Amino acid sequence: MKALTTLAVAAGAFLVGAPWAHADEELQAILRNAEGDELGAYNRRHAPYESPQTVAFELRFGRYVPDADEGVEGTPFADVFGGSSRYYGGLELSWQALRIPYVGTFGPGFGIGYTRATAKALLESGEGRSSQPTSLTIIPMYVVGVLRADELSRRTPVPLVPYAKLGVGYAIWTASDADETARVDGVLGRGASYGLQWALGGMLLLDALAPEDAREADASIGLNNAYLFAEWYRSELDGFGSDDQLEVGTDTWMVGLTLEF
Repeated sequence: MKALTTLAVAAGAFLVGAPWAHADEELQAILRNAEGDELGAYNRRHAPYESPQTVAFELRFGRYVPDADEGVEGTPFADVFGGSSRYYGGLELSWQALRIPYVGTFGPGFGIGYTRATAKALLESGEGRSSQPTSLTIIPMYVVGVLRADELSRRTPVPLVPYAKLGVGYAIWTASDADETARVDGVLGRGASYGLQWALGGMLLLDALAPEDAREADASIGLNNAYLFAEWYRSELDGFGSDDQLEVGTDTWMVGLTLEF
């Protein structure tokens, strides 16, 4: 009799629990395998397994032609280095300190980059060029506040994240003749410039292209999201309107890769 009672309880538990277990299995299957389903894609991307998101790291590239001819007589930079495009490579690290509900993340960011213009030096007569090279090396840095409006991509299938940056830029620059720092009237050709900096841009979320790979990257190394980005970048390194600084800022497009951890 005891054995029969035990069997009845077990059968009842099976009959009651089976539908719920089956339903749970179906739900898990939907979340794992709903390829092309918008809700499934959203849940795969932002399910509870997602690791904490605290920082963003950027690799940045773009054209960089400094505004060195602004506020001076003539066009000395263009005369020496011409109108060819110069390029910039840089890094940025930002802390996503605050999440604003229904908007996105906000926090401080720091960036640093490098660019260099080179050419053959002009002859003192102004006619032709010598065999001696001359260069202008610029190391731009900045501290900005970064607002990334990522709630659209988190709550909908739209994989776009607009963002804005505002802060202060600072650049170290050196003018060189051959391998030595240039000197004009006893003054070394080196210095630093600072001023306002801002950017507006947009990021394309890459997770949607390979959601399972994105999930594995999050689980293994804590990579929340990967993006391609493009931004309009402006640095006005004129000492906030001062006339005693070389203006080595620029306005240009930047592109690159953003990784969130």
